[in-house]
Amino acid sequence: MITVNTLQDLLDLKDKTIGPSDWLTVTQEMIDGFAEVTGDTQWIHVDVERAKRESPAGTTIAHGFLLLSLLGKLQPMIFTANARQILNYGIEKLRFLNMVRSGTRIRLSQQIVGIEEAGKGHKTTTRVTIEVEGEERPAIVADLVFLYFF
Repeated sequence: MITVNTLQDLLDLKDKTIGPSDWLTVTQEMIDGFAEVTGDTQWIHVDVERAKRESPAGTTIAHGFLLLSLLGKLQPMIFTANARQILNYGIEKLRFLNMVRSGTRIRLSQQIVGIEEAGKGHKTTTRVTIEVEGEERPAIVADLVFLYFF
């Protein structure tokens, strides 16, 4: 776990790999809950029996946006910042590169790839990679943009 207390701490992390996090199992209960909340009840996510018969994955798979939302659980395992304020500014270059089957474990690594002044704060670009246990290709690679105010 890395803790950032100052702008200099943040600058010192540029281009360094942070993580990986602990493994997190993506359960069918998580997938079903996400489907219910979002209304995305496509059978590849929620119909276990049909997915066994018809899906190339051989089982249900997690929604890409469920995996993205799990950053909120994974990121605090490896990184925290004691800034006055941190704002989520957006996502660039989001790619869903591999499916995550129900019951599979994922973990997060990240790297701060850009830092620039932005008004009274600093805009950072953090490349996040969500790995899938036992798979060569990650599930997600994305550049998250945050505004930090120290």
